[in-house]
Order: sequence, then C-alpha cells, then structure tokens
Amino acid sequence: MSRSIDYGNLMHEAMRGLIRKVLTDVSENGLPGAHHFFITFDTSHPDAELADWLSDRYPGEMTVVMQHWYDKLEVGEDGFSVTLNFGDAPEPLFVPYDAIKTFVDPSVEFGLRFETQEEDGEEGAKAPPPPEMLPSPTVKATQMAEPKAPTDKESKPADVVSLDSFRK
Repeated sequence: MSRSIDYGNLMHEAMRGLIRKVLTDVSENGLPGAHHFFITFDTSHPDAELADWLSDRYPGEMTVVMQHWYDKLEVGEDGFSVTLNFGDAPEPLFVPYDAIKTFVDPSVEFGLRFETQEEDGEEGAKAPPPPEMLPSPTVKATQMAEPKAPTDKESKPADVVSLDSFRK
C-alpha cells in the first residue's frame, strides 16, 4: 500500500482554520475599518442550524452578510454561531466550517472558495480539491440574507490563483 500526502484536505483544514482565526478576532474586537464578510454555506448540511423558514427559503445554500449588524458571534472548533437581522427579525444561526462554500471580504478583495467533487457512483468520500482564491465577489442579491452594496469605490479585480497548476 502506497502512502501519499492529502494536500487537498490539508489545504481545506488550513483555510477553515484561517476563517476560525478571523472570526475569533472579530468576536473579541469587532470588525476593523471597512472589513465585512459574505459567507455562503450549505443550508442542508446536517450540522447547520437555522430557522425552518430560512432553510425553506434557501434550501441549498445561503449567503449571509456580516457588516453593520450582527450579534452574539461565538466561534468554536467546529463552526460559529451568530445572530443576524433578516428583515428586522433577529435570527440565530450555527454554521459549521465544513458547510462553508465561500468566504469573501470584499473590502480587501480576499476570498476563499471551497470546491466539492460529486461522487461518480463510488462508495466513500473523495478528497475535495483545495480552495481557490476568488476575484472580486460575485454574490447574487437574491441569495443574500441582508444585501448590502459595498460602499468602497470601484477597484480592480483580484488575481485568481489556481492551486491546480502546482499539482503533479
């Protein structure tokens, strides 16, 4: 049996650790400057917790915005909980890190996308490819819980880095 290094899962773990570290800092010190986050996650993930009306409205994925109003941000090892405002109705959410599909901070043109591979009829999970850097955010307003247009002036898109080019 040959042994190999699972770079895809190692990268996912590292990038989710980065998100955890950023959210921990925000929970302790607040959002600095113009920073804000668009976080897209899988609402059907078995460990995701959200109101029934939200999971009915967003059955596959939902993008939440952490910017002007959020409350009770608590960061744990497996995910984070936060209360967000949905049409003047505060709703608590729990988002597991492995349910996150994208994490974008448009104020500094930073983004992560976690890709998943569909299983081709095989039993067992395949290792997902590593996250990729996103260009400037492309978030549909209809999918956002609290749509907000960035107030920063227009800026050039970020460079896209594909980790596939470094694979053998």
